[in-house]
Amino acid sequence: MIKKYWLIKSEPEVFSIQDLNKSTNKTTFWDGVRNYQARNFIRDEMKKGDGVLFYHSNTEPNSIVGVCEVVKEGYPDHTQFDSKSIHYFPSSSPENPVWFMVDIKLQRIFNTPVTLDNIKKNSILKKMRLIQRGNRLSVMPVEKEEWDEIIKMGS
Repeated sequence: MIKKYWLIKSEPEVFSIQDLNKSTNKTTFWDGVRNYQARNFIRDEMKKGDGVLFYHSNTEPNSIVGVCEVVKEGYPDHTQFDSKSIHYFPSSSPENPVWFMVDIKLQRIFNTPVTLDNIKKNSILKKMRLIQRGNRLSVMPVEKEEWDEIIKMGS
């Protein structure tokens, strides 16, 4: 099986890489994704062992701040069934779930966060989905060449 690479976005005031670092075994479930294309990536394509870039969005500066690994493949997001959750989705049921999540584990926090501005200035990253106009996905694939360059920039 070929290893794939991903970028996941989170607003640091909602869930930061520091929160992940404090989580039991530095592991968490990635819940609350409510975009069908992102859901399809989670449900159908993210596999155990895949690499994940952790991106802090809606902050100054927006940055890739660390590296994680998928440790559990897609399974139904339990928050869709909880009427008290902000992620509640009443038309979903345990028998026919709409939304999925994966578990990720922190591998390391970058010494140097890789800012969105620096990504935009890097010619190797010019085709990265993150900087494509209109791309607001919270989960997106990353090409191997892009992954390698981001890892180098964050070290």
